[in-house]
Amino acid sequence: MRHLGEIISLVVAISWTVTALFADKASHRLGSMTANVIRLVLASVFLALILWAGLGHPYPVYADGKTWAWLAASALVGYVFGDYCLFNCYLSIGARFGQLFMTLAPPMAAIAGWIILGESLGWKSILAMAVTLCGIAISILARGEGHQLQLTIPLKGVLLGLGAGLGQGVGLVLSKVGMEHYAGVIPPDAPSSMDMLLPFASTMIRAVVGGAGFLALMAIQKKTGDLVAASRDRKGMGYALIMTLFGPVLGVSLSLMAVRYTSAGIASTLMALTPVLILIPYALIYHQRIKPREILGVLVSMTGVALFFLL
Repeated sequence: MRHLGEIISLVVAISWTVTALFADKASHRLGSMTANVIRLVLASVFLALILWAGLGHPYPVYADGKTWAWLAASALVGYVFGDYCLFNCYLSIGARFGQLFMTLAPPMAAIAGWIILGESLGWKSILAMAVTLCGIAISILARGEGHQLQLTIPLKGVLLGLGAGLGQGVGLVLSKVGMEHYAGVIPPDAPSSMDMLLPFASTMIRAVVGGAGFLALMAIQKKTGDLVAASRDRKGMGYALIMTLFGPVLGVSLSLMAVRYTSAGIASTLMALTPVLILIPYALIYHQRIKPREILGVLVSMTGVALFFLL
């Protein structure tokens, strides 16, 4: 099918918009770590069912130790660190600004690729990073007394947003390495459906490790009792279910699928439309007025992302 990768990328952007809106609600209702544990456990179950239906095995068949190691590393960086920052960022400054900081993921991925994989990082990439940062600055900075620039949102939210972008970007590079290795160890006589289900199998490894990581953090902080209380909250569990279906199950898996059918640059640019798509529904749900400066900041950040991949 023509433009299949581009269509999948747009579906991913919409999926992540839905995820962000319901993750915001779930975080406020259940707590950030509780929401993460629930969504990753649910995601593991859904992904197991998908693999069982498609391959006859409810687990990532053919994955060897090296595959698990790379994808586990990507889960710890992308899910445990990155999503911990992101969900707490939602609590601090909301999903609208939280998703704006996620435009930092592509630049962070480029820097990680340069450090980890030895990929080139030219002046065009640096220019695109600068444009992205300028867009974020336009949205979160304003003139205060004495014409000095000051933050319009809490500093804690800014730091958490930066951590979320860093975790997402580095986690993406690690997951790319893991999935490429996974593809290389699949035997020739494997079912033909394995090629289509490889992203789902890779995502399941990340979900299992990420869920275990969050559970370990809750055990250390003696907060596992929060899971019992959350299970009795029907509305909160409903939010968690929706963000699970549109996030780790569909969004992440389809994002890995998209880069297999179109260039990474086009796919990443289209998938990064979430900060634009979330503006209107967020404003309607929370009855917030969006300032022209904030819209301009999002558009400039999106321009940076597009320049980063399409130059």
